[in-house]
Amino acid sequence: MLETEPLQGTDEDAVASADFSSMLSEEEKEELKAELVQLEDEITTLRQVLSAKERHLVEIKQKLGMNLMNELKQNFSKSWHDMQTTTAYKKTHETLSHAGQKATAAFSNVGTAISKKFGDMSYSIRHSISMPAMRRK
Repeated sequence: MLETEPLQGTDEDAVASADFSSMLSEEEKEELKAELVQLEDEITTLRQVLSAKERHLVEIKQKLGMNLMNELKQNFSKSWHDMQTTTAYKKTHETLSHAGQKATAAFSNVGTAISKKFGDMSYSIRHSISMPAMRRK
């Protein structure tokens, strides 16, 4: 009795390299050739039907105003939204946002300190310039 399970890797290689034609009668060969022709015709028909359906699909999309660029935009938008709703994205966004706030505060503090130093230096320079003038009088 024949096995009904599909062929696996090495089984397929063995079948592909085997020559069964000598084991077949002329009648079996003719039946297989007829089946082969029929399968090739069916495949050709299916390809033609698929091609016609693909053309019809394109026509419908054009009528609806859908084009490749719009589809890419929609796919990108959906993917971006899906990514933003992931836990990993939310945690990363929260962490980077917090780090950004801290960096902003640090830069602000540095800016304030620099401004204060310039203010002190300006006062010191003005004071030192005016002091010798006061002594000469």
